[in-house]
Amino acid sequence: MNKAGSISVLHVIFLSMTVIGLKNHVTIIPSLLTGAGRDGWISILIATVTIFPWVFLLIYIHKKSNQEHLTDWLKLKIGKVASTIVRYVIAIFLLILAAFTMAETLQWVSSTFLPTTPIVLLLIVYTILCILLVSTNLQTIAMVNVLILFMITFLGFFIAFTNLQVKDYRLLRPFFEHGLQPVLTSAVFPASGFVEILLFLFIQHKVKKRFKWYHFAIMLFILMGLTIGPTMGAITEFGPIEAAKQRYPAYEEWGLGSIGEFIEHFDFLSIYQWLSGAFLRVGLLLFIAADLLNMNGDRIRIWRILGPALFFMTLPLFLLNDHLFLKIKGDYLLVGTFLFMFLLSLLLGIVAFVSGKTSKKV
Repeated sequence: MNKAGSISVLHVIFLSMTVIGLKNHVTIIPSLLTGAGRDGWISILIATVTIFPWVFLLIYIHKKSNQEHLTDWLKLKIGKVASTIVRYVIAIFLLILAAFTMAETLQWVSSTFLPTTPIVLLLIVYTILCILLVSTNLQTIAMVNVLILFMITFLGFFIAFTNLQVKDYRLLRPFFEHGLQPVLTSAVFPASGFVEILLFLFIQHKVKKRFKWYHFAIMLFILMGLTIGPTMGAITEFGPIEAAKQRYPAYEEWGLGSIGEFIEHFDFLSIYQWLSGAFLRVGLLLFIAADLLNMNGDRIRIWRILGPALFFMTLPLFLLNDHLFLKIKGDYLLVGTFLFMFLLSLLLGIVAFVSGKTSKKV
């Protein structure tokens, strides 16, 4: 399927590192540490092992849909009305995910680096940038991601190795400090990121070759590493109690970095990591939403509909205080994302199974 504007499987893996990696590397950690404490890293391992068999459901859907445009395939299999309902529900949910990513990113920017800059101005600027990205094509998004991801990865390894001098791995013990239940319950937080791998099925018609099971497995295990790294880092650098109190543990780790006696305060480098990661995450979520709503290639509709929708869905989130925002994100959005994506994959799996049975009978 060598179509113009298509991307390779490797590009998809790179996109998963940035788009889902931002969520699992940064935003889920406060909820994970609050729920599981020093055993948060065990929750990540449990989530990975539990989600792994689900990868084969994605491959089943991918094969049965014959790498077609998933919305066209749904329209053929379940009818125009039902497929339209599914498309709009998914698109609205993706807009909600994009709005929360945007709000959390700009709240972090406002509270750490630009406290006197009006947050509405930051929202306008960032919305324009994201819509500019969405109004291009998937190949452009993938190319931008490759350029950005190199520096994100380099900076991640840089701060991880720099902070080895302040890490105390004894803080990871005792294991199962509060029993097994908190560890199992908190596994839903990393799993809410892992299940977003499903989103790449919605761009499968733009991928040059078919997905194999190990492609999804590679994404899953890379995401596991991106999640477990900063989680263990926060615990070993700050201790489980202090790390759980921090709103942005991954950012606070940058404040500890130093080289020798005179070189320190590397936290400004985290600006690049977070802003570029959020830029790609919001951009791809909106791109998939635009594709579901048949807007891709229509820049006027994207600017008139998708841009204002993102802006006005994000704006009310700034009215929430920090405690309420974190509660909604941790208790509802993360859990809701897991349930939504998992149930959506089951729905697609059922459609694939039933359609396969029907075609055999015919």
